[in-house]
Order: sequence, then C-alpha cells, then structure tokens
Amino acid sequence: MGLSVNIQHRLGDTHFDLSFEAPDGLTVLFGRSGTGKTTVINAVAGLLRPDTGRIIVDDRMLFDSSAGINLPVHKRRLGYVFQDARLFPHLSVLQNLKFGQWFAPRDARKVSLPRVVEMLGIGDLLERRPVGLSGGEKQRIAIGRALLAGPKLILADEPLAALDDARKAEILPYFETLRDETRVPILYVSHSAVEVARLATTVVALENGKIARQGSAADVLSDPSFTPTGVRAAGAILQAKITAHHSDGLSELSAGGIPLFLPKLSKPIGSEVRVRIAAQDVILSRHRPEGLSALNILPGTIEAIRAGDGPGAIVSLATPAGKILARVTRRSATAMGLSEGTPCHAVVKTVSVAPQDVGGA
Repeated sequence: MGLSVNIQHRLGDTHFDLSFEAPDGLTVLFGRSGTGKTTVINAVAGLLRPDTGRIIVDDRMLFDSSAGINLPVHKRRLGYVFQDARLFPHLSVLQNLKFGQWFAPRDARKVSLPRVVEMLGIGDLLERRPVGLSGGEKQRIAIGRALLAGPKLILADEPLAALDDARKAEILPYFETLRDETRVPILYVSHSAVEVARLATTVVALENGKIARQGSAADVLSDPSFTPTGVRAAGAILQAKITAHHSDGLSELSAGGIPLFLPKLSKPIGSEVRVRIAAQDVILSRHRPEGLSALNILPGTIEAIRAGDGPGAIVSLATPAGKILARVTRRSATAMGLSEGTPCHAVVKTVSVAPQDVGGA
C-alpha cells in the first residue's frame, strides 16, 4: 500500500474535501496555482492539521481525526524536497547527505550513500559547500538527502519551480531515475504539463480543493475537455520505442507502428519512451499531405471536438500511435468540415518536440 488520503479542511474561502489513493511510483498533484496542491502535501507532511479525515502511508496511520492521531513531523518518516533546496550552508555536500542518514530508522529501506552519489551524479561535488553550487546541483543534493533518510514516502513541492529551463532539463532525468530505480513512492506537486507528462505514474488533478480528475498521465492530459492550466498546456502523450539513430541528427521511433522522427535522443535503441506532443504544435489535414517539410504524419479519426469560449477548439484524434490533440480555430474546423468520425491526418514538425518533452516510459 502506498499513500491513502481522505481529508476535509477549510482554509480561507476554500473547503478541501478530497480522497485519493497514490500507489507506488510517482503521483503528481496537478493544477494551477491556488487549487490546494501545497495544502494537501503539507497535510501529509504534518505541517498542516486537517479539520477531519485520515492519512495513511504504507499501512501506517499518520493522521486520524476520529482516533485523535496526529503524528508529529519528525515521526512520519517522510522525505521532503522543497522548491528551494534548503541545504545547510555551513556543511559540505557530503555532510548534508549524511545528515539524512543520521535520521534513518534502523528498519528503514536504505539506499547506500555510494548508490545515491552514483544515481544523482554528484561524486565531484562532495567536498564543496552549497554556496558554490548551481540551482540544479542543489536540488540533486536535496533529493539525495531526502532519499538517504530512509523515508516511507518522498514529498516534492514544485521542486523545479525556482529553476530555469536548462536546470529543469538537468533535473527531470534524476526524478525519472528515482521513480524507476527505488522502491520509495513519491508525491510530487506541479502545475507544469511537461513535468506531469515526463514523470507521473498517477495524476491527481485538483480544482478549488476538490479532485477534478484522477488517472494515468496519458488519460488526464489527453482529455480535451480538461485543461486545468490553460489550453496552451494541452497535449497528448505517446508511448514509443526508439528504433534507430540517423547520421543526420534525428532519432527514429515507432509508436503503434507509426514512425516518428525527433531530434536525436541520448537513449539507446530499444528504449521505451514517453513523447509529449503539445496540441498547439499539431496541424490537421483532411487528406494525407505531400510536399511538406514536416516528417511526422499520423493518420486517424476525430473522436471529439471541444470548442472554447474564444476562437479556438481542441480536436481529439484517435491514431494507431495513440490519442493526439490539436488546437485549431473554430473557423478552420468549420471550413474543413471536421466532426466526430471524420478521417484526418495529424502533422507534427520534428523540431517542435523539445528534449524535455521526451522521457523514460
């Protein structure tokens, strides 16, 4: 059993009433700012006491209002990675890491210090102090310190929010490694569709203190009727396998038998990956286009069209590679005669898929 949350709490004008199960893997609390993501994670951490409810981690009761149970923070056996790394400035990197070890219970599932150093690529940083580290390096140390504490669960509250795009791209693979190579479940707060697409095993989407959607990243992000962080974040996730690396700087993938060409990936041939394709980067054609510079053409059938209040619409297309979302104008949809059941082709430029949109499956 991973994490079980059932809480009710009033904070200002917002009444939180939510219940969800977070299995092993990485569960993302997703939604725009102010929906209650940090409130929920702080309740799990013990930094906030809900009015009523229960919180269970690994069959261990952390909070039960009816039974009067509310374990203090230091007894919950959780690791917390904040937006800012919160390292001890007077200690070296190695000493910061060992600080986590000092608080690991004897019966904790331990990951060795050498393994953490290798996993996070921080061997050359051990003797340095935090003041001289980049933001990405500091977050890697914070992740390692949390893991070395032997936690039952790792909490990460928008750990990439304070980083620039380059540092975010640096850190994302380490969270993938943490998700895939350790047995410690992770509860991760984010409002970034890119992070959700790359990392999430399970998504719990919040709106106004309530659960709006729950499911896999592909199911939640590919729902054309659900755009909690705005239509510009709408997109779909394809599962694909790398089949070749070409000499012209492109990698070839297969998604449901459909070839996809992306800027060269660092992963080996045969690797399973997730590919996020933003809806705004997809062009639709009623017939298979010819003479285009775009290399990725996916045939399919329109499943649904969701028109917004403005000039735009989100079109959901079922293809052999998986569901694709396209953001078009309502005028274009009308002119093309688009409707449910219409055969169509999705066109995706190779260079529109950024490196951070491709992650391990």
